[in-house]
Amino acid sequence: MKTRFRRLALVLMIAFAVAVPVSAADAPPYWAYPVNPPGTQPVADDGKPRQVPGSAATFTLSQIRDLFAAPDWHPDDHPKTPDIVSIGRKPGVYACGYCHLPNGLGRPENSSLAGLPVDYIIQQVAEFKSGARKSSEPADLPVNFMITVAKAATDAEVRSAAEYFATLKPKPWIKVIEAAMVPKTRIIEIPEDLERTELRDARSPFIAYVPPGSIERGKALVTNGGDESTACGTCHGDDLRGLGSIPGLAGRSPSYLFRQLYDMQQGVRGGAQSALMRPVVSQLTLDDMIAISAYAAAQAP
Repeated sequence: MKTRFRRLALVLMIAFAVAVPVSAADAPPYWAYPVNPPGTQPVADDGKPRQVPGSAATFTLSQIRDLFAAPDWHPDDHPKTPDIVSIGRKPGVYACGYCHLPNGLGRPENSSLAGLPVDYIIQQVAEFKSGARKSSEPADLPVNFMITVAKAATDAEVRSAAEYFATLKPKPWIKVIEAAMVPKTRIIEIPEDLERTELRDARSPFIAYVPPGSIERGKALVTNGGDESTACGTCHGDDLRGLGSIPGLAGRSPSYLFRQLYDMQQGVRGGAQSALMRPVVSQLTLDDMIAISAYAAAQAP
């Protein structure tokens, strides 16, 4: 398993980098958008119970893949989950904790919700439901899942999930490392332990490899803004931990942060707050967005 993981990481590292500058005619950077490769099939369930370190729980692969029963390996790590987070509601409201994990920290393909303001989470679900928030990649599976859930969930279910995730304290989850093998125009985000991540272990974090110099460059952009951009701390706080209903950025997945900047620039992520962001991101290059994302992700949440 570990050998296969190393090979996968090497393939990712040498993959072709997307060119700049950004324009509406460009395809979205494929490395940032999770799309299931055609023809891939999950490993068949052999019925054997799986385990992860530090947990007495066991789950089969079929149980781990059940969108209506989020695997919770460490229930003592967080408050009691409401039903909407742990089991959802059939047929269309998947368990929120399946993708975002019971501790709210999520994975690079979706959002970390831990500690986000209640009203902000509710507003984002409303924008998925209305069509105001989409993805630059139409086949982006997590976004399509969110649109499905948003259209089927009740207001009470959305609020219950939002109030739960808002109570969770963010914690370090992603180690950001500058590495010379990383192409200038991309971020490589991988699990520290692929097998535990595939078992959806909420104690198994991630590593993000970013281009050399990107953190320092990101700091300058975040702190001072660009030629036609506003300093991020103006709205998100000097420490990037958020202000009022404005979400915190610190310590969140750099791949996720990059997607949001790109989607807002391309106009596919709408809504009131995104409209305020549009002029801020309009002149950013891919390199700028990578640098901002790398710096924000490297900060303590």
